[in-house]
This record gives sequence, structure tokens and C-alpha cells, in this order.
Amino acid sequence: MASEAAPETAGTTTPESGPEDLPFDTSVAHIARVYNYWLGGKDNFAADRAAGEQAMAAYPDIALSARANRAFLRRVVHFLAGEAGIRQFLDIGTGIPSANNTHEVAQTVAPDSRIVYVDNDPVVLVHARALLTSSPQGATDYIDADLRSVDQIIAGAASTLDFSQPVAIMLMAILQHLSPDDDPYGVVAKLVAAVPSGSFLTLSHPAKDIEAEKMAAMAERLNQMMAEKVTFRRRDEVAAFFDGLELAEPGLVNVPHWRPGSEEEATSPAALWGGVARKP
Repeated sequence: MASEAAPETAGTTTPESGPEDLPFDTSVAHIARVYNYWLGGKDNFAADRAAGEQAMAAYPDIALSARANRAFLRRVVHFLAGEAGIRQFLDIGTGIPSANNTHEVAQTVAPDSRIVYVDNDPVVLVHARALLTSSPQGATDYIDADLRSVDQIIAGAASTLDFSQPVAIMLMAILQHLSPDDDPYGVVAKLVAAVPSGSFLTLSHPAKDIEAEKMAAMAERLNQMMAEKVTFRRRDEVAAFFDGLELAEPGLVNVPHWRPGSEEEATSPAALWGGVARKP
């Protein structure tokens, strides 16, 4: 929900004993922790909050946009596990656990759902145990890997997922961290090639052409303050990730407009393109 803040997660990384005890540099902002700050979470440090505030100064609705993305994730997983009958999920770019994680939503609809999370952020790794809870009928796993390492991801996920059966690939607000030099379209195509007919690709992506001036200013500030650079994309550029796939209604839209569950969700400010498509 747009008004929903993320709860504190078990084992918060906010230092009680000091940042020197943590396996990462807290003086440099990291997108997972900045995103956590926007969601109202506690797993962030001064550098993350500073970057988050700079982004909010450029695009004041970024926190609402981040929450709209979480609401989109919840609606998408509910659709996939329900109407689409999907029982396997590969969630890449997981982020710090929040409310309505993929396995929680999927297993509420279908307890036998199997979920593999993928991230390469040490903060997320600290919290991986929170992602490994599961219904008795289903399963969850976590892989420490980079989105660009598709072969490693598929090989690791194969211990939990059956790639002869449909899989939902989830790329929620992660592809902006692939620059043109990273061949983002090739990465997505390789992931889609690894799953059978009847599988789904779902993604959200910060928009270059919604609130364009504010988004450009936000990207510039984030790129000055974070190790992970961002590349925002236009609607047609995001649509190209779905080439060869069948978009589910209502197609590629600003995420609050994808099957909103309430008027509040439908009218939430957001600058993110999102869609769900089936592999024929």
C-alpha cells in the first residue's frame, strides 16, 4: 500500500555495536539500503539516508513510488500464483526483506509454491534467513549472485526449481542498474530462454519519461552518491524487454495502474513502468 511502511526485519543491520562489525562499507550509499530508507525501514546508515534525501529533494514522490512498487509486486505475485497458476518464482534483485515478500504472497495463495531469491548485496545476505521461511508444502532458497551472472543463477536455482515447468522471473526495479554496456536486453533474453513455454517475465523499471525533469535530476544525484549507477529508460525501451512475449492486461503501464486493488493504489504517485508477460 502507498501508506504502508516496511516493518523492522529480524537482525537489523543498523549498528548497535558499530559499523566496523559489519561486512560492508557503511560510508558509501547502497541502493538496497536507500530503498529500505524510502520504505520507512531501519536497515540503513547515514550515507544511505543522505542519498535518499538528495533523491527525494529532486523527486519528492520517490518514497511513494517505492511503496507503489511493493504494492505492484504483491498484486503481480497474487495474479501469478492465482489466475496464472504459477508455482515457481525466481526473484532477482530481492532487496532487504519487507512486507509482502514474494514467498509470503505466493504461499498464501498456493502453499506449494517454490521461490528462489537472488541478490548480491551483503546487507540482503545478512537478512536472507528472513526470506527462507516457507510453508511446509513449498520451499524457499537464496542465491548470492549478480544479475549479470545468468548461468550461475540458473544453476543455483535448479536445486529448488524445476526448469522443465513454468517459472515466473521477477525483475522488480533492478534493471536500471544495468547500463547499456552490460547488455541488459541480452541478460533478460538469456533468463527467458532458460525457462519453458508458459513461464512469465514480470518487471518494473524507473521511468525516464514520467516526471522527466525530476527523474533526470534524481538519477544524477543518485549516480553521484552511490556505487551502483542507474540508467532510467523510456516506455519503449522498457517494452523491448518483453519482445516475443505476450503481455497480460493491461499491458505495460505505470505500476499503480496495473490491476490496482483500491483507489489509493490506483492514484499513488509513481514513476515506474511495469508489466507481466507470458512466454508462448
